[in-house]
Amino acid sequence: MYTPKTFRETNPEVLHGLMRAYPFATVVVHAASGFVANHLPFEVAGDALLHGHVARGNELAQMDGAEVLVIFQGPDGYISPNWYPSKHETGREVPTWNYAVVHVHGRLQVIDDAAWMRQFLETLTDRHEAMQPKPWHVSDAPADHVEKSLKAIVGIAITIERIEGKFKLSQNHPARNQIGVVEGLRERNGDGDSELAQLMALTREGKS
Repeated sequence: MYTPKTFRETNPEVLHGLMRAYPFATVVVHAASGFVANHLPFEVAGDALLHGHVARGNELAQMDGAEVLVIFQGPDGYISPNWYPSKHETGREVPTWNYAVVHVHGRLQVIDDAAWMRQFLETLTDRHEAMQPKPWHVSDAPADHVEKSLKAIVGIAITIERIEGKFKLSQNHPARNQIGVVEGLRERNGDGDSELAQLMALTREGKS
């Protein structure tokens, strides 16, 4: 990934934080037929491991040991030059796009173990159901239905061998332009704008 030094993020806490906040990722692997991409939710399991699951019919279920690239996409959005105070003084500004992404390079392990799968699904659903008024649990479903569902899927674990982050958040602009972008995003308040504005604000404060 092309990453100018200004936008390079190397803090593990920041990288893992984005992966936990935006767990739906794209898994890219080079198969015999060419590049294959799948889209899956993941759990960050410690500092060097990702857990997920796929249907038995998914090609990943047959690719134990394969090298993979997992792409986590954080908030993103169009940035208008009208939000830069400097634009109104010199006119020398152009539109851009701000975003935050994490790339995980690793190796795939297929886990065909019903007990492992059930524990993983309980962890996954418990986390995503936590904000529901009445959280759903795996044990709420009929036992025979759970058993049938578990037979249709396999677990995957990805050992993280290398991780890189690109947080392109107007760091190449002076502080007043950055503040202008944050204010512009909050005023526009489109899909993902508030999340992007918050990430920019935290990055400026050194708290991302």
